Order: sequence, then structure tokens, then C-alpha cells
Amino acid sequence: MSAVLTVDHKVVDTALGTRTRLLRAAAYAALGLITLLWLGLKVHGGTAHLVFDGHTVSLPAKATVVVIGIVILAIAAWQATRGFGRRATPWAAGVAFVLFLVAFFSWVSTQGDHPDIEVVGLLQNSIALAVPLILGALAGVMCERSGVINVAIEGQMLAGAWAAALIGSITVTWVGLFGGLAAGAFMGVLLALFAIRYLVNQVVLGVVLNVLAAGLTGFLFDAFMQNNPDKLNNPGVLGKIDIPVLHSIPIIGPLLFEANIVVYLTYLLIIAVDVALFRTRWGLRTRAVGEHPKAADTVGIKVLAMRYRNVIIGSAIAGLGGAYFTIGSVGGFTKNISSGNGFIALAAVIFGRWSPRGATAAALLFGFAIAVQNNLSINVHGIPSYFVQMLPYLATIVAVAGLVGKVRAPAADGEPYVKQ
Repeated sequence: MSAVLTVDHKVVDTALGTRTRLLRAAAYAALGLITLLWLGLKVHGGTAHLVFDGHTVSLPAKATVVVIGIVILAIAAWQATRGFGRRATPWAAGVAFVLFLVAFFSWVSTQGDHPDIEVVGLLQNSIALAVPLILGALAGVMCERSGVINVAIEGQMLAGAWAAALIGSITVTWVGLFGGLAAGAFMGVLLALFAIRYLVNQVVLGVVLNVLAAGLTGFLFDAFMQNNPDKLNNPGVLGKIDIPVLHSIPIIGPLLFEANIVVYLTYLLIIAVDVALFRTRWGLRTRAVGEHPKAADTVGIKVLAMRYRNVIIGSAIAGLGGAYFTIGSVGGFTKNISSGNGFIALAAVIFGRWSPRGATAAALLFGFAIAVQNNLSINVHGIPSYFVQMLPYLATIVAVAGLVGKVRAPAADGEPYVKQ
């Protein structure tokens, strides 16, 4: 009987592997056909100008689009017949995506007034837009790896943005960072208390906390900050810090090492959370609590204390993301300044398979899509901006549907634990 079960299990695994391989091949083929037929037919000639840190690369637009379309179709054919290995699959997807972007920008460069595509500037905007998403996604990863669903990322960001603006106005700009952290942590205390202690449905609780944050910050803004903006809503903006030597590296330097302190803290937090989660005892215990809390409890891990601690720390990180909206970019608070970024960060957690690296990559994709949409709205009027805005959400649906591999949340995610 066990032999039969083993054979059946292998057959099922093979069938799933073939299905995934063919679905990926179909996705590559669709991307190649879009490049070759849609973009290729729209480009009637001319030269595409891609600018990299002051250096212009000129490409024959029509030939570039056609060649790229053929290459992507070749990737699709290889995927369908042979398949890429586990390690090669992300590289293949990355190459296809980058090639498609080159073709897309070649088409954009031939539209309207033939705008030059400032690639470094576009990527800088992408990173700036992705920073709060990354911080919110890291918060979601920490909470959900511990077994607590964090739908309240939006509210934590909003509270952090309001507190950072107020504290930064009363004191000095950089102190507002601590206000953002504290406000996010306070929202985390509420989330942890009601989810862990009182066993409230975590999805409903997250929605309630979002409404609470929106209503409370809106009321406080109207009651105090709006009436005295010079003293209570004028925190200023954190200045850029150029990292010696590194900021002089062509392309990479202006892209990564000419930013404010929140961006550098984001770099550190990505590394810290990833290493801590997968390379330390704390990370092993956190994952155990999120996968099988009863088993973790039997070996002496304090499940509830671990969940409390991680939810509060993760929420503080989300509050830092909210602070970026006010003292990191705008220089003041307005109602609903987070504009749904907390929900996008939650989608990035799912897209990134509850991994810090995956969530970061997904957040960068969202930031890039928004930056491209902003660029197209200025330079190209023949394509609806909402079409570009929907692309990352469509990618998330595709990811959740299993096209990029099986997506599985931690087994105990959202499941309250009652100690026997």
C-alpha cells in the first residue's frame, strides 16, 4: 500500500510540474507575441534614445522590438520543451521582463515628441515609490510568519505618517522618525491585543483598525494641525545623504546611494529581517510559531509572547514606512496620505511568498509600475494610464493563481492559539 501511495504521489508531482511548466511557457509566449505583434506593428521606424546617467544609447526602434520579441518567444519554446531549473527560473523571468521593458521603452521613445527615456531617473522614482511598500511588506512578513494576519498595514502607515509630521514639526525633522515608529508600534499593540488575547477575527480586526486610523488621524488633522500648520504640520523633509565613494559609481551610485536616511534604513531592514528570519534561532522559532504553534509550545517556545513581540516590531516598521510619506518626501501630513499603499504592501507579501526578498522584489515591481505610469501620462497620450496601473495587480493575481509556483501561507496564519 505504501508503495502505491508513493507512486501516486510522484505521478501527482509530475503532473503539477508539467502544468506549471506549460503555464509559464504560455506566459512567456504571450509576452513575446505582445512584443512582436502589438509593439512591433506600432513602431514604424525611428531611433529609440535611452539615457543612462547622461549617456545616451541609441537603438533602431523597429529592429530592437522585433529581435526582442523573437528572443522572448525562444525563451517560451525552451520553457515548454525543456523547462528551466529551479535556480534558472527567476533569471529567465528577469531576462524576459527586462527585454520586454527595452522593447516597450523603444516604442515609447518613438511616440509623441519622441521623448528620451531617462532610465536612471525612472529607476530612482521607482525606488522612492517602493520604499514605503517595502517597509509595509516587511511588517506583513514578520506578522504573518508569526501566525497573525496583518491587514492593518494601511492604518499603521497612516498613524506613522501623522505622528512623524507632528513630532517632526514640534522638534526637528529626524526626530519624527521615532514618532512614526511609536505610532506604528501602538497600532501593533492594538492588533496583537485583540487578535492574540481576545481572539478577534484577524481580517475583520485589521479592517477596523484601518478605519480607526483614518478617522482618528483625520479628526486630529482637522482639530489641530490644519488650524496651525506652521507649528504642527511643517516638519520639513529629510535631506539626502551621499555615501562617500559609493555615490560616485556610475548609474548605481545615483540610483542607490544618494537618498535620505529612511531609504538606507530600508536597505538595512531588508537584510536584517531576511537574515534573522532564515539564519537565526529567533527566525526558526518564529517560523515554527507560524507553522505549528502547538508543536512549538511543546518544545518550550513561548508562542503568545513571540507573536506579541513580532507583531509590535513589524507594526513599528510599517509606521516607519508611513513616516516616509511625510518627512521623507512630502514634508507635511494630509488626510489619507498613505493612499492604499498598505493594501499594496499586503499584496506584495503574498506575491513574494511571505519572504523578505520576494516581498521586496514585488514592492519594487509595484513602484516601477507606478513610476512608468507617471512617465507615460506625461510623454504618451495614446495609452490609457489606468491600463499601466493595473499591471502589477494583474501580476499579483497571476502569482496567487500559481503561475509562478505554488503560493502557500504559513499553516497557522490567522489561526488563534489557545494554550492548553
